[in-house]
Amino acid sequence: MSNTATKQNHISSYPKFIGRSLWLATEGSFGFYAWMTMLTAIFLVGANAWANQVAGGMVGTNMTDQVSWGLYIANFTFMVGLAAGGVMMVIPAYLYHDRKMHDVVIIGELLAVAAIVMCLMFVVADLGRPDRFWHLIPGIGKFNFPISMLTWDVIVLNGYLVLNLHICGYLLYMRFLGHRPNPVWYVPFVMISIVWAISIHTVTAFLYCGLGGRPFWNTALLAPRFLASAFVSGPAFIIVSMIMIKRLTGVTGLEQPIATLTKIIRVTILINLLMVASELFTEFYTGGSHASAAKYLFFGLHGKTALVPWTWTAIGLNVTAALLFLWSGILSERWRPLLIAACAMAFVGTWIEKGMGLIIPGFIPSTLHEIVEYVPSQLEWKVTVGIWAFGLMVFTIAIKTALPTLKQPSH
Repeated sequence: MSNTATKQNHISSYPKFIGRSLWLATEGSFGFYAWMTMLTAIFLVGANAWANQVAGGMVGTNMTDQVSWGLYIANFTFMVGLAAGGVMMVIPAYLYHDRKMHDVVIIGELLAVAAIVMCLMFVVADLGRPDRFWHLIPGIGKFNFPISMLTWDVIVLNGYLVLNLHICGYLLYMRFLGHRPNPVWYVPFVMISIVWAISIHTVTAFLYCGLGGRPFWNTALLAPRFLASAFVSGPAFIIVSMIMIKRLTGVTGLEQPIATLTKIIRVTILINLLMVASELFTEFYTGGSHASAAKYLFFGLHGKTALVPWTWTAIGLNVTAALLFLWSGILSERWRPLLIAACAMAFVGTWIEKGMGLIIPGFIPSTLHEIVEYVPSQLEWKVTVGIWAFGLMVFTIAIKTALPTLKQPSH
């Protein structure tokens, strides 16, 4: 077949590819429809809460002049790490040529897409006035590049989303056609995405530790801590996803990738705990006024203890998860529920540590030494849960569309 005929054949297959993808995304069992119905209902509750927030203003939240970043930015920070964590499937697959990981690497890339979509939704929710988003658009608003770290964050997040959309779209399309993907069209982008994944969380960390008026964030360990925790939460979510995919769809060849990611978490969760311990030593042993935020976080300050339960819950979950991952028997099929529990504890512990345990104490005490506590309002929780539901919907539909490629070995 000539190049022209091949090109025309590819073009004519686009409607078929789109139609097949839509069918795969919607066709399913009763359990699939029940899951999607539940997520849709939760998302609609969140959408209604967000509409009320837009109509009534940010007064509906519990954020104040003293604590101006709350639950939304806490989840945004965690989601950036979740998106970056997906690269832990890409590195073994493409740098170390792990064939088994290569066959399922699409799961990590699809997770990155869903996580970045959620990141952008949390930013829009935190803006209060979503129409002000145009200020961040180059050429229309005042972008302040390269001076502002926020502009760097806008670039790396949107760039990472575009990269993963291209990689996933190209691989799925070529597998649908039954053709071998041309490495020229995706391998260079995969290599770029590895560096880009690290950059999105590094830039987010710089966004915080570059704020001189917030001493709690002024630490050189913040970026490494962000990466270490990202390489815990991302693989933990992917492990549970692959276990569910195997049980619900019968996809084979997932055991080795699950074992590889489990071994990765064994190392990264210990590195993360070591960095937390280093931060605690620096804060409490040296003392000084800069330790006030850490004292508030772990023990309370002047009778204010809103974050103390969150903090010790996170520490308990992370330490317990680390001990479980260090046990060699956790890789056995017999102890699969224990592996799921360990992943869940690591995931929730990291969410607390990088969310409520990082963002809120950065504002307490305030620059005027005021102690104004923050507890998320019901409206904030509804919006947050709604965004999580939407992200899970995106991830579920993406995985369901990719199932045919997971059920057959790559060329």
